[in-house]
Amino acid sequence: MKRIDWKTLDEAGREAALARPAQSRAAELRSGVEAIIAAVRRGGDATLRELTARYDRVALEDLAVSEDEFAAAEARLPPELKAAIREAAGRVETFHRAAAPGPVAVDTAPGVRVERVLRPIGRVGLYVPAGGAPLPSTAIMLGVPAAIAGCREVVLCTPVQANGRCDDAVLFAAKATGVHRVFKLGGAQAIAAMAYGTASVPRCDKLFGPGNAWVTEAKLQVAGDPEGAAIDMPAGPSEVLVIADADAEPVFVAADLLSQAEHGPDSQVLLVSPSADLLDRVEHEVERQRAALPRAAVAADALANSRLVLVTDVPEAVEVSNRYAPEHLIVQTAEPRALLDQVTSAGSVFLGPWTPESLGDYCSGSNHVLPTYGYARSYSGVSVASFQKQVTVQEATAAGLRAIGPCAAILAEAEQLEAHRRAVTLRLAALDNAA
Repeated sequence: MKRIDWKTLDEAGREAALARPAQSRAAELRSGVEAIIAAVRRGGDATLRELTARYDRVALEDLAVSEDEFAAAEARLPPELKAAIREAAGRVETFHRAAAPGPVAVDTAPGVRVERVLRPIGRVGLYVPAGGAPLPSTAIMLGVPAAIAGCREVVLCTPVQANGRCDDAVLFAAKATGVHRVFKLGGAQAIAAMAYGTASVPRCDKLFGPGNAWVTEAKLQVAGDPEGAAIDMPAGPSEVLVIADADAEPVFVAADLLSQAEHGPDSQVLLVSPSADLLDRVEHEVERQRAALPRAAVAADALANSRLVLVTDVPEAVEVSNRYAPEHLIVQTAEPRALLDQVTSAGSVFLGPWTPESLGDYCSGSNHVLPTYGYARSYSGVSVASFQKQVTVQEATAAGLRAIGPCAAILAEAEQLEAHRRAVTLRLAALDNAA
């Protein structure tokens, strides 16, 4: 990990210190994804089968997972894993139900009622990757809020394995959270299928979920096409920033850094601390723990893009964090909650030594589908609201129109929109004539 002394850097140096690994949107990637999307739109199911045979080396007859396959997957899973999936889904449901937006109705003037009503997005598409490892937790994080929102149809795509099956735990989690249909599809072709529809895969209104560079590029392309589909958020590689003081436990801090570094070679982890001694101890501990990891080589690649940042004090550490806007922020200081009000940009925050980021990944109840790559400055993680449309409603009585109509007429005249003004003044005149 690169060592940085924040106070010695000028503005350009600080920008460079907090730079993410370059996301790959090379011309080759863009054109490759464009070709896949065009092929799926043109060839439908036949193209999906062809691409699955090419990339996953599996010949599929049925693209959809059958009820028998769901039952077989459940039968193969260990009881303790099924119990853990149900337990995690229950806590995610508890939190997301409590945090879900509600309807609003308020009188903004006598006789003028303005409301907000909530409507579920009709059909949503969830993507659960399975490249480095299957992610049943992502099926939970996406399936639960979709069910709470009341989406009419929830579709899920996840890559097929060499044995011709999808991961058993992903299938069980999908079924447990109320997903309606699952397809054995991965990569950019899965995104294209859900965005535009084929004979087997229904066209979806909005797409959710993480993925590799091809999946991310496909999501961006279909979101930019009026005939495509909306997406949950822009996304990049996984990341964590840890703020720690001199009293933090180096073993815990190192474990938290490695828990994100093992995601992939383009992940990034940062430790920001006013204690040079802590930075030294954590650096040593990271190497000691990494050597024992099954994904040690992957973590090593990520650590090459990572930082140990020495700051003057804890408040400056918070400033650095807000500037970076991490996907995950872990605070291991003497009084972590006292810093929360100063945190302005983070996807999800973890307070104190007993709150590893892994809890949020799996079972605390929050959501792990979060904005990365600095998008936490302007985006939020997935929630029930992500699966809903908020529709405003207004209703005015005659008295209400008399009360606020003149305001609307003056503003319309200022904007030189005469038809807007007359839509109000004609009604006001009719009320005056009837009086």
